[in-house]
Amino acid sequence: QVQLVESGGGLVQAGESLTLSCVADAYTFRAYNMGWFRQSPGKEREFVAAIGWSGGSPYYADSVKARFIISRDSAKNTMYLQMNSLKPEDTAVYYCNVLPIWGSRRALNDDWGQGTQVTVSS
Repeated sequence: QVQLVESGGGLVQAGESLTLSCVADAYTFRAYNMGWFRQSPGKEREFVAAIGWSGGSPYYADSVKARFIISRDSAKNTMYLQMNSLKPEDTAVYYCNVLPIWGSRRALNDDWGQGTQVTVSS
């Protein structure tokens, strides 16, 4: 069973930065491509960014490209999402999950954690 724990959310003002963390068990971290997703009230969960299992070839949703940076640290079994130039429309609960293949914008399963809330004030 995939075990992922998100953290790092908070309340920031527009234009500020925030870094999210996703800790995985060792097997999951080494076996899967991983990604970030987010869900705003009244909206469906959407893809944000993803990175290959080896740490390479990140890709992003158009809405966050050039502002967000995804990375992973194999020594800590942790994936990060550095969010810069935040906008009010980035307000959402952010989740991490594993992906079936590189390039996918859908999670492998429907097993979601608690997520971490990001709120951007204008």
